[in-house]
Amino acid sequence: MASSDSISTCLSPPVHYVICKLGFEKKDTYDINNILSENGEVCWQAVTEHVCYLESDQSVDYIKSIRSLGPVCESVNLHFKSLTKEQFVIQYELWFRWTNYTELFLEVFDVLQYTQTTEVALGLMKLTSCLERALGDVYLLIGKDCPFLLRDLLASEQLAVVFGQAVMNVLRVFIGSPYGLNLRNVLWHGFASPQEIPAKYCAMLLFLTAGLGQLLQTYLLQTKCILVHRPYVIFVSLEELNVFPDLNHEMLSIAEELVKLSSFVLKTMSPLWMAALTAFKQSRYADCVILLLPQLEVGLRLLFTTTNKCPNRMLTAEPSALYTTFDEMLAKHLDNEINQLPAVLEEPAMEFLWDFLNHQEGPRIRDRLSHGEISLKAFPREVANQIVAFAITLLCRFSDEDVFAFKEHMVIKPLMNCASSYHSRFHPISRLKKQVLECMKSIHLWPELPTVPEEHIQTNKRLEGNAEASTLILMISEIISQLQQYMPQNYCSSDDPINSVLTERLLTELCDTRICTLYSPRPVLEILVVLRKISAQCHQVSEQVIASTELRYKQWMNKTLRSRQRHNYLRMLNSIQFLSPVLRLILVLITLELVNIHLVCKKNPFDYQQYLKFLKSVLQYTENLVTYTSPEKNKWDETMELTNKALVKIRKISDRKLTLMQLAT
Repeated sequence: MASSDSISTCLSPPVHYVICKLGFEKKDTYDINNILSENGEVCWQAVTEHVCYLESDQSVDYIKSIRSLGPVCESVNLHFKSLTKEQFVIQYELWFRWTNYTELFLEVFDVLQYTQTTEVALGLMKLTSCLERALGDVYLLIGKDCPFLLRDLLASEQLAVVFGQAVMNVLRVFIGSPYGLNLRNVLWHGFASPQEIPAKYCAMLLFLTAGLGQLLQTYLLQTKCILVHRPYVIFVSLEELNVFPDLNHEMLSIAEELVKLSSFVLKTMSPLWMAALTAFKQSRYADCVILLLPQLEVGLRLLFTTTNKCPNRMLTAEPSALYTTFDEMLAKHLDNEINQLPAVLEEPAMEFLWDFLNHQEGPRIRDRLSHGEISLKAFPREVANQIVAFAITLLCRFSDEDVFAFKEHMVIKPLMNCASSYHSRFHPISRLKKQVLECMKSIHLWPELPTVPEEHIQTNKRLEGNAEASTLILMISEIISQLQQYMPQNYCSSDDPINSVLTERLLTELCDTRICTLYSPRPVLEILVVLRKISAQCHQVSEQVIASTELRYKQWMNKTLRSRQRHNYLRMLNSIQFLSPVLRLILVLITLELVNIHLVCKKNPFDYQQYLKFLKSVLQYTENLVTYTSPEKNKWDETMELTNKALVKIRKISDRKLTLMQLAT
């Protein structure tokens, strides 16, 4: 691995010049009263005059604009330093309310008083994500779908209507354009070390945010619109995110030692690592993760550039080229060659990163934090714990040999074990396993459901549907006999195949099978979509059966059912006899297919289409079942006919050997 000591900056020379020097070239002192009226309003015209434009096409000339705005930013910074907290609150607090997070902007004012570099970097990262979220809310006053990228949001016509194009151009000088200072991206992607970000730019963004609040108030009064804030994303099922044990003081102390020793940490960035660990200790969990994610990205970039022998990618790219970010580092290919990083990191670490950062159903922590979608005030400790623990394992793994003692340390060993045994929880394969087991649990409740005592039912009424149900159960038994050769050995029973084979134990064992999730090919993902839909429909049928059975039993016992409803209830009880095994059969079928899912890539295009057609017919059957078993329809006789056709189809496809499990043998 390249020496982390030898890298003094991650900013390429042109980007370093733009951020660290360009805005300091003009030495004039700028009078704050030019841009701030006596009653505390931002004089936007005086600010926008400093934005310069190219003669050729009238687009923003970012170099000249940054140079011209440099003294203005300095003046704003000195102005804020001259105010007491009380004066700042009186003058500006009202103008931050549109952001839905006034306290954050008051916090940034405090940071500017002491100018501690890590705090300025953190303040800017929080400020830009909150500002982006608020601007998105403003966009939605006029537009429909808010752009995902800050660059596109700032360039949108919708925001130009509210604030004016000239004002948006000022913002783009600071954030959202790769040709400007691009403060948000160089910080969030870990390219800028704390000492490389001038505090005056943080002060200017604070000032501009207040000015935007003033313009917005005018717009809202004129249009009589009301600004609505989108609700924050809330992490559900936090227990699913629990991978590592709870970090204690001793673990965090060792982590601090590792930061000083590990080659995963750039020495210029170590203050940010230390600040992240301190934030965790102080229960500032959002701050901790905001500081740590860019540092994970830097460390992985160092590893990525070393293993792929492309040291130039360690630096920020020029505006016309691509930054090397998590997206590129976690991808399978790099410039048409195989990316070597996954082989070095190994599958468990790659799966963790994909789970926590990329998978659509995962927490997508970096995206959500950097775009302001999560409430920083309510950021869960559980999530921070996982990110810090994972970071500690990387510090350990990518260290010099003399850190071996740390790896074997009794406090660190459990973290290393958890990291090395991790497997994906948010890839569609993992989600399908979870769905299957939850559905099986639901069907497992059926035998416990209350049913009417036999003496309440006329025998002939009960027997009417029994023969048809028995025929279906026989067909299910035949299909199971065909499938048994593809199941684990200990699930074969000739006496009672339905109850001995179609069990929760079998599904649990099949779902424990490790299936590769990294870089799933498109056919695999297409098939997974259909299998997941089938599983979801089966679960809905089960829930509907449970709800209907409980309700109808209560009504029967209370004698509130009319004659037709009583007949329907009995038909439902008959249907349950075959619906339980048929749903369990479908779950076993899709789980056996899941275990062999990667074989779908071996099918030729014709066979693939035939196979997909078969799965879609099973999906159609389950969708119809959902309709027929719904409280509105209650068509229990029709479910028999429907099931008969579906079972015939399953048997036929098994005979034609089209399934993946058959390909595996």
